[in-house]
Amino acid sequence: MTREEKATVIKDLTAQLADSATIYVADISGLDAGTTSDLRRACFKANIRLAVVKNTLLAKAMDASEKEFGELPEILKGNSSLMFSDVANAPAKLIKNFRKKSKKPLLKGAFVEEAIYIGDENLDALVSIKSKEEMVGEIIGLLQSPAKNVISGLKSGGGKIAGILKTLSEK
Repeated sequence: MTREEKATVIKDLTAQLADSATIYVADISGLDAGTTSDLRRACFKANIRLAVVKNTLLAKAMDASEKEFGELPEILKGNSSLMFSDVANAPAKLIKNFRKKSKKPLLKGAFVEEAIYIGDENLDALVSIKSKEEMVGEIIGLLQSPAKNVISGLKSGGGKIAGILKTLSEK
């Protein structure tokens, strides 16, 4: 690879890092061709972009990026592949489901909405992160709950109040 080609790859990687709020670094070494193809297919179905990258080029792209990746460049040893997603927990769920059939991919680290996760032991924490849509739905449900309780209380108590007032007026 020539110096110009490396510069182009670094520029492209820097642009991809800047465009993504969710970036996972995983180790998929040792997977055979069929399993790797299954992983790529699963990533495509889950709307996750999977890219195998050279560690040195990725480290230079992280340095060139405006984002703060913390300890993430330090874990770039061995084989690395990137997973880009719009949903924070989608790659973690995919990795967890895929590991039911295979020992890999292993999570090296993740950058999720400016939070850094290092190591495969954080996979369960990443799976439990809620997506933006799930959070909005939960908040709307919580906001609607008190209003529904007040309305149902008024509806059911309306007959009782009218009955009490009628009884009192008759006395």
